[in-house]
Amino acid sequence: MPAYRAVLFDLFDTLVLFNRERLPVLQINGQMVHTTAGYLHPVLHERYPHVSLEDFYHALVASWQEAERRRSLDHREVSASERMAILFERLEVNPAEVPRDLVDRMLSVHAQHLSEAALLPPEHLSLVRTLKGRYRLAVVSNFDYTPTAHRVLERAGLLSFFEAVVISDRVGWRKPSPIIFHEALNRLSLDPADALFVGDRPEIDVLGAKRVGMDVAWVNPGAEPLPGGIPQPDYQVGALPELLSLL
Repeated sequence: MPAYRAVLFDLFDTLVLFNRERLPVLQINGQMVHTTAGYLHPVLHERYPHVSLEDFYHALVASWQEAERRRSLDHREVSASERMAILFERLEVNPAEVPRDLVDRMLSVHAQHLSEAALLPPEHLSLVRTLKGRYRLAVVSNFDYTPTAHRVLERAGLLSFFEAVVISDRVGWRKPSPIIFHEALNRLSLDPADALFVGDRPEIDVLGAKRVGMDVAWVNPGAEPLPGGIPQPDYQVGALPELLSLL
C-alpha cells in the first residue's frame, strides 16, 4: 500500500447517497413524479403568471437533458445559471430579460430541496472522522451549483473535515477531464501519486483519476463488472467504510 498523504472523494453516491424519492412529489399529466418543480414554479409564477406548472416541469426536464447533452461533448460543465437560461428559452422567455434576483431565488429553492434528498449514512461520517486524523481530505464533484454541494456537506456535518471542496461549476470542467483533478491536487500542493481518489462511477471517477496518475478505490456495492475501456482500479470496495481495511 503506497503511503498516501491525502484521500479525495467523489460526493454524490459516494460520500452522501442521493435519494430522488425524497424530493417533493408532484402530479404531472396524471403521473406522480419526484421533482423540485412544485416549489420552483410559484417563484417563477410571480413574474411570469402565464407559465403553467406542467409547461414549467417539461421545460425543467428539457433543460437538464440539454445540459447533459452539452456536457457529454467535451466534459465542459454547464452551470446551473446556464441551465436556467436554457429553461427560459424553452419557455420562450428571453433569458437576458429575466431578473437576476428571480434566478437566484429559484436556484436557492432548488438547492434547498436537493440537499434534503441527500443522506449521510452514519458509518460514512465515522469513516471521515477516522481518516481526518491520518490524511488530508478533499472532495471533487461533478455538480452545476457549488452552493448546493456546500449545503449538502454542511447539512451532513462534513464540511469542516475537508481542506478543499472542488466542484465542477467553479472549475468549468467535469470529471473525467484531467483539469478538475489537477485543480484539486494543486489546491493541496500534491502530486498525483500522493493521493487516493475514491468514487463510484468507473467512467468518470476511475477513468479520470487514472488518467492523471492517481490511484483509485472504486466503490462498487453491486459488484458490477468494469466497463470496457476503463482502466483497472487499484482497489474495489463494496461499501465506503471498507476503505479502512485498505488504508
